[in-house]
Amino acid sequence: MSQLTSLIGLQLLSRAFTFLLNQGLFRLASPGAFGTAAIQFELFSSTILFLSREGVRNALLRVKRSQDGSWKAGNLSFLPLCIGLPLALATSIGYARFAAEETRSQSGFYGGISVYAVAAIIELWCEPMHNQAMSESKTHVRVRAEGMGVVFKTLSTFLVLLYDSRANMNGALALMAFAAGQLSYSLCLMLVYLSEYGFSALFPSSTVSAVDQEISWLSWTMTSQSVIKHFLTEGDKFVLGAFSPLSDQGGYAIAVNYGSLIARIIFQPIEETSRISFSRTLAPPASREALRTASQTLLTLLSVQTSFSIILLVFGPAYLPVLLPMLLPRQYLATSAPRVLSAWVWYIPVLALNGGLEAFISSVSTPRDLNRQSWWMAVFSAIYIGAAVQLYNMQLGDPSLVYANIINLSARIAYAVYFVSIYFTNNNARASLTWSQALPHWKLTLACLISWAVVGQSERRLDVLGTVVRAGAGFSVLLNKNVLLHVGLGGVMGCVCLATWWITDGPRLIAQWRGRVKKD
Repeated sequence: MSQLTSLIGLQLLSRAFTFLLNQGLFRLASPGAFGTAAIQFELFSSTILFLSREGVRNALLRVKRSQDGSWKAGNLSFLPLCIGLPLALATSIGYARFAAEETRSQSGFYGGISVYAVAAIIELWCEPMHNQAMSESKTHVRVRAEGMGVVFKTLSTFLVLLYDSRANMNGALALMAFAAGQLSYSLCLMLVYLSEYGFSALFPSSTVSAVDQEISWLSWTMTSQSVIKHFLTEGDKFVLGAFSPLSDQGGYAIAVNYGSLIARIIFQPIEETSRISFSRTLAPPASREALRTASQTLLTLLSVQTSFSIILLVFGPAYLPVLLPMLLPRQYLATSAPRVLSAWVWYIPVLALNGGLEAFISSVSTPRDLNRQSWWMAVFSAIYIGAAVQLYNMQLGDPSLVYANIINLSARIAYAVYFVSIYFTNNNARASLTWSQALPHWKLTLACLISWAVVGQSERRLDVLGTVVRAGAGFSVLLNKNVLLHVGLGGVMGCVCLATWWITDGPRLIAQWRGRVKKD
């Protein structure tokens, strides 16, 4: 629980600060430059990082500390750096060679690639210290490193863009501004981790004991699987980078930046904490009590996610049009950003469910399970590509990528539910897994249906959408009496839904939390 609170606190504080800076950043960067940095450069960086470290990270979560306090992970933590060095070189050359002419012709393109590659290598060099901190449950170290990194990244980018604007350089430093921000993030990570573990942590040790062969094999299996998983996770960026003009990539990027705030602030910490919890609770041999605890934890997590998802689907589509003119700079209102953000409201619930279920899968899967899952991942890739192409042919534009991801993640959720059911059945604990417990309480569902009807009627009677269109960009829409009345009514109905959820599910959550505290 303390790890989860710290991780959510990290995301909340860092995102609150960076959100304010991003408002200025979005207005300083053109949609084209922002699209290159947020879509293509981020894809370039994440490809190096994800393929190099994801498998090793997940495998090392299963290495328990021995009775004398030692952590027998050997030098396996340095494997991501060994993979990342040649991968960064190959990816840099490939990207510089095959990027579209519109992208390559921008000032600072090649320099930006080089800086992003160096930043990725520095970040991979921090992996041994990151993994050690996670094994020691030193969440505060990671919180401090990543929190400061995010703040300095955004601040560095903003300051360079501000200088570019004040010096009338017409965006000549735009791409290098984002590259400087990425380098600041990596250097900040390195400095914080070094302050905790010292310079000796940067080099492999010749005295550590060999890591378990099963863990080594598992890390390689997970690393190979991450190729398909990375494509599924970043498939929208691959498609956008290949087919969309830079201005639309910028609009998509800013929409995803806003749309993924909930995912980064809440879902990502929950997924990471769940992965750690399940890996430790269900480490072989898992007892019957451990299986029961894990099943209740999973069902509670899914219950909270489905409950808040239904609340989001009631109020999100109704009030997003009021927020868009205030969130989006004027130059982005003409891009695909508004339509993509509208689609993201429907994407968030499936993103939450998939994250929790796949955290469980990665925690308990054997190499055989992972190989089987890799084949299914290939099927999911085909589903995603086919759905994206078909939706584009239906003239849905860039939101097609979001809807295709919803279809893809729905298929992955179905597979995950099947996997979890089989896992508990094979361990003679199927009775402890009652999927109906993961659904919202009927009282909450009723409250949400009533709220949906009330809010929808308010929107039509007060002509909220027409008022927003006439007001244009900015905060002037909030000066309208009808809009304020609509927002106030939504706030009241939202409180009713939250109170209903707490009354129906709160006592059970408190009881489970107290039970976990006593065990700890």
